[in-house]
Order: sequence, then structure tokens, then C-alpha cells
Amino acid sequence: IDVFLARSLLEKLYLFQYPIRPASMTYDDVTHLSAKIKPKQQKVELEMAIDTLNPNYCRSKGEQIALNVDGTCTDETSTYSSKLMDKQTFCSSQAASNVSRYAAAVYKKGELHLTPLHGILQLRPSFTYLDKADAKHREREAANEGGDSSQDEAEDDVKQITVRFSRPETEQARQRRVQSYEFLQKRQAEEHWVHLHYYGLKDSRSEHERQYLFSQGHGLAENTELIKSPSEYLMMLMPPSVEEENDKPVAPSNVLSMAQLRTLPLADQIKILMKNVKVMPFANLMSLLGSGTDSTAVLRCIQQVAMLVQGNWVVKSDVLYPKDTSSPHSGVPAEVLCRGRDFVMWKFTQDRWVVRKEVAAVTKLCPEDVKDFLEHMSVARINKGWEFMLPYDEDFVKKHPDIVQRQHMLWMGIQAKLEKVYNLLKEHLTPKKQEAQSANPLLVSGEQRVNMAKAKVKQNYGQLEKEFQKQKAEVKSNDTSAKMDVSNIHIKEEPVSDEEPMDTLAYEGLNNGVVNGLHAEEDSVDSLNGHLPGGRIDRVAQELKAFVSSTFKKQFVLTLSELKRLFNLHLASLPPGHTLFSGISDKMLQDMVLDTGCKQILVPFPPQTAASPDELKVYALWEAGDTYDQHRQVLLEIFSKNYRVRRNVIHSQLSQECGEDLNKQEVDRVLKVSLCSSVGLTQLIQT
Repeated sequence: IDVFLARSLLEKLYLFQYPIRPASMTYDDVTHLSAKIKPKQQKVELEMAIDTLNPNYCRSKGEQIALNVDGTCTDETSTYSSKLMDKQTFCSSQAASNVSRYAAAVYKKGELHLTPLHGILQLRPSFTYLDKADAKHREREAANEGGDSSQDEAEDDVKQITVRFSRPETEQARQRRVQSYEFLQKRQAEEHWVHLHYYGLKDSRSEHERQYLFSQGHGLAENTELIKSPSEYLMMLMPPSVEEENDKPVAPSNVLSMAQLRTLPLADQIKILMKNVKVMPFANLMSLLGSGTDSTAVLRCIQQVAMLVQGNWVVKSDVLYPKDTSSPHSGVPAEVLCRGRDFVMWKFTQDRWVVRKEVAAVTKLCPEDVKDFLEHMSVARINKGWEFMLPYDEDFVKKHPDIVQRQHMLWMGIQAKLEKVYNLLKEHLTPKKQEAQSANPLLVSGEQRVNMAKAKVKQNYGQLEKEFQKQKAEVKSNDTSAKMDVSNIHIKEEPVSDEEPMDTLAYEGLNNGVVNGLHAEEDSVDSLNGHLPGGRIDRVAQELKAFVSSTFKKQFVLTLSELKRLFNLHLASLPPGHTLFSGISDKMLQDMVLDTGCKQILVPFPPQTAASPDELKVYALWEAGDTYDQHRQVLLEIFSKNYRVRRNVIHSQLSQECGEDLNKQEVDRVLKVSLCSSVGLTQLIQT
């Protein structure tokens, strides 16, 4: 079939899409009373007659509508002069912003003639006559209410007015005004209508115009653009798509097109999937992303939008509740909702079951918000509570221990924040014992898993002790040849059960090697207890010393509790497999603090203080090399004698020891720069 491009109606041909016609109106033979167009906006308004004699036409309804619109009087301004709704107005809207890919085709005698479309317009009924009826009704009501107040009209017309002179408009203000919706609406309203004449389907003028749909010349001279190579012709048929965000239809938030999804960057794909699914195993996520996707890149992206809970990925709270949003149920801001949902997620890292009343009592949120949190990640069980909706993904935990450890560190930081916000008690922090589930024997509680791991360690204790002694002998033999300086590193020689790893959580229920409710791998027992291979000791010491030095240069005074919290945050920011993940005990951390030039300040806290032992251990950088070293040392000496000191005492002591007559502002600056900028001393003073 030969294809021809007709140019006679180029940039003049429009396609009108009419709604489903009522039984009383046929578009083929309908009488067009008027037609007008705004060319720049491509906006058309048609007025069509309605067959009032059709048996499907309701005459009483038509008379009622005409009466409501025009009232009882009939004049030139009346919409329906026949006192009957005998016409219907249709207004257009653009069906597609880019119509360059569409054409009207006519097939005749083995030839296909194409004419490009200049616009596709959808015609919809206009109901402006209803607005006119409402205006008439309001006018009648106003006339009835104001009938008796004609005497006061003169007084009411006298009103005080305020005259204001406009300021010169700046360029930025002008641009904002030009881009405003009100200005655009005004511009569109200012364009004049161009009245058209409608010709019917069988009119001679219509027959004449339809001939322009055929190409007038078939010679190759007028179609030189079609003389292309096969590759160029294919590029013309299927040009590379240029995505325009403004032209994309906005789909509902719960509807996803997988074809469109895979055109987005990988990070956006994962974010959209997690936001819609909310809980997903890693294997399912990889299957949705399609074959050929790099699992390492997916792991890097998933950690930005989700957290690991029982081996499965749960979307982060701040993704579901962005900043400056609020709850649709209670109006609570997004920050409070995120804290409440984080508490629910954290509870599921400790146990497979969560009680709704307990969550509501701790978070103080309304029942609807708490129910939303639980429905995101769990299923309600009668007389039992809410159970995490997915089984524990043991395969992912075994394949990616670094990711599991990193997520465990993040959860420890979240737990510390939740404890301060909600004042969590011991029963909230300790996972409850669960009865064995007969329906699903594969599900084992976290406490049972820990007990099984401890029993296995006891069985293999003899073998572990032999391996440890062997490693110890190898380290001693390599010390002389490698010339390793381990004066600052203390290798622990106690049995495995005598010294526990650093209690980074400060809660007795979470320092048992459980990562998201599961015990870590058994071959990591030595590293968690501080027994490092000889080749890694120097690197661990250097990394730890660098962290301690940089931390105390920023915050001169820290409690051991605050230092451990900062160390956990530092671990969470490190890449998987970093040397510091081998395990750092409390003793190693405290020894390194003393080796970097810091001193322990023995603050005489009162016996009845509620602070934990780690909060009572205060360390300070004695010499920072700045101008406030002497002032800082005087202040530390003051606090080593009394935990509570008045400002005037500090003022006099500083003036006496430093030989300077400091005023109040200078004392405040010394306190701020030397000590009070640190979280450690702030906690110390508050305590």
C-alpha cells in the first residue's frame, strides 16, 4: 500500500471527541446553533440543538430547568427563549498535549493518505446555566430581604474608603505575578472568541473540504524527506522518546506501572516499591527489579529507604510520613508519627508479637494511628496480638552478615533515642517469653535461639579453647618478626564466658549477640570478645585512636555513656567489613581514652543519684592546645570537688587562678567554649 502525506490541511485539522450521545441527540444530523474558538488556547465551544419532540425527552424537566435559569420573564438575555431547555453547550479540553504522533488517515483505491492532526479536543457538557440559575435565586432572595430598607439606602451608600499608592514593581514580583494562576486565567479570558460557521456532514462545502484529506501531488519531488536510508527511516518511525515530566499523567499513589517504573533510576524504583509494599524480603525485591540488576547496588539503595526487621526490609517511617505532613486521623505532626512507628518496628526486632495496648500506652497516640502502624507490617491474631507478617529470612542473614551488623548498630541508636523520648522501663526493653507455636514449628523466639546458641557454645568450649590457645601462640611467635607495637593494646586472655563485649546498648536484654532478634554466627565469638588476629590489632588501634582524638577535640568533656553512643553512631556510618566491626570492649575504649591525653574526672555525685554507672564516669581532654586550656583545667578541678557549683564561685576561682579580672560575659564565654558545648558536661550538670 502506498502511503502519502497530505499537506493541504496542515495545522488546521482537529479531532473532536464527543461524549456518549443521549437518545435525544445524534451528532450526524444535529443542528449546530453556534460555534466559536480561541485559537491560541485551542478551546472550542459548540451549542447544539436538542430534539424536544423525541419520546426520550422529558418535557417537564426541560421546562423546570428553563424556569430556574431565566425566571418567568423572557427577553433577549434569556438563555432559553422557548421556555424549554432545547439546546446544550459543549466546551473542549485538550486530550493530549503532544499530538505530533497522530494523523487522520483516508484509504482509497489502494492508497493511504495521512494528514497530521493539529489538536485533539474532548467536548464535555457545560453547566454554566446552573450557575446562572443560582445567581437568579440569590438576586430574588436579596430583593425580598431588602424590600423594607429602601429608606436607608442613601446612608448605606456612604462608605469610608482608603486610598493607597502602589509601590514600583520589582522584577521578581513581576515574574511571580506573571506566573500566578490568577494572571494566567485573566490572560486566557482576554483572548477573543472567533465565531465559526458549521457545515453539516452532507453539505457541499464539507464534501469540498474532505478532498483536502488526499495528497494533491504524488510525485517524489514533493516527498524527498521519505527518501532515507533504512536506519534513518526506522528512526523517523520510532524516534527516541523524550520524557517530559509535565506531560506524564499523575497516577494514584497505590497504582504502579512496572514498565514505567523500570525507566526510573534504581534508587527511585526501590523507594516506590517499598513505599507501596512496605514489607518485603530481599529475594522478592530482586525479582521485581528484573534480571540483570546488581544486588550490591540494590543493597546500597535499600538501606536508604528501609530498615532490616527479622531478615526482611521494612520501609522507613520518614518515607511514609514526610516532613510538614500530619496524621489524617488525629492531625499529629509527622515527627511524632515517625517516632511511634519506629517504636513498633523496634518492638518487632525484639519479638514476633506486639500488643496494641502496650504500643498505645507508650506512644500516647490515637488508636487509629497505632492500627495503621501495625497493619503496615503485621497481622492481627485473635487473643494473641499482632504477629509480624513475614517469616524470618534466614537465608539473607547468612549471606549478608555485614549488612545485618550495620542494621543492628542503627537499631541500637534508634533504641537509645526511643528510651529518652518515651522513658522506657525495663519490661519494655526485655522481650517477653512466647509459647511455642504448634501451627508453625519453624518460628523460634529470640530468647530460645539465644539459649540454644549458649548451649552449643558450652558443648564446643573445649574445642574453642584449644583453637584460642593455638592462635595465641601464633600471635606471640609473630610479635618479634613483625615488630608490632602493641603497648596500647591489651589482648584478653580470659575465658570466653568471663568477659562480655562492650555493652553498647546499656540494656541487659540486648548485649547477648542478638541482631534483630537473632543470634550472630558462631565463628564470630572470638572477635566479639576482643580476641583479634595479630595482623589486625594495629589497624584497629589506629582507627579507634583516631575516633577518640577527633571526638574529644570537638567535645572536651564526655561521659562513658555518651562516648559509647557516639561510637555506635560512628560504626553505623562505616562501610561493611570495616576493621572496627571486629569488636571493641569497654576496657579497650577507656584505655584508649586515657592514652590520647584525656583524664578521668572523679565528680563527687550524691549517693542517691539515678544515673547509670556509665554516666558517672566522666572523661575530659586535659590539654587541647588552645587559649582556654588553663581555664578548662581550673573548671575541671572545681567539678572534681563538687558536682554542683554556683556561677559566682566559678567566676572568683577563674579570676584567682588565671590572674585575670573576667566579667560576666567573659565567664559565660569560657563556660560555653571550654565545657558547656559538650553533651557530656551538660548531662553532668543536669544530673
